[in-house]
Amino acid sequence: MIQPDVVVVASGQGPVVEVPSARAVVAADGGLDRAAALGLVVDVVVGDLDSASHAALERAEADGIRVVRHPEAKDATDLELALDEAVALGAESVLVVASDGGRLDHLLASLLLLGSNRYDALELDALVGEALVHVIHGERVLRGEPGELVTLLALGGSAEGVTTEGLEYALSAEALEPGSSRGVSNVFAATEARVSVARGVLLAVRPDAAGKGRRR
Repeated sequence: MIQPDVVVVASGQGPVVEVPSARAVVAADGGLDRAAALGLVVDVVVGDLDSASHAALERAEADGIRVVRHPEAKDATDLELALDEAVALGAESVLVVASDGGRLDHLLASLLLLGSNRYDALELDALVGEALVHVIHGERVLRGEPGELVTLLALGGSAEGVTTEGLEYALSAEALEPGSSRGVSNVFAATEARVSVARGVLLAVRPDAAGKGRRR
């Protein structure tokens, strides 16, 4: 199970899943309402606060939650501001709880943001709708179930020297290019898989992993 230092909750709707405990929870604007729906206690809310409900903001202020308000005319999304807040809190690992619905441009921007070199010191994961996404700089060990799907995607340029262990379709010091389908629909061959990349960034996308942890 992922054990993050900080959980960042983005705005939007999504499935009700089990979110692991963390030492701090940062809500990105409307993520304040999503956090409440997930039963999470928020420590900080960040953003221009145009999507958080008035009632949720009133409760947050009454509960003494720190509110970091930014102007509407800003150069970063609320999620980016929330990730920066997590870094400022000293996080080494962050789990983002996001939505796979809403605006397509926001979704794409969020996935690209996760792979930014600005956050390469973080162990960064995201629950995106039913999917669990891992950002891989260097090497990660992924724990899953035999037969579970995982797709490896190069982000922001060529991912070189990609090597895998514990996946059905092994890669050995190979290059994955953005736009290539070479890494799509690999499969866990064991309960643990090791993925490494010598140069570049990978997203490991497990499309069904979040649903396995859904509350019944």
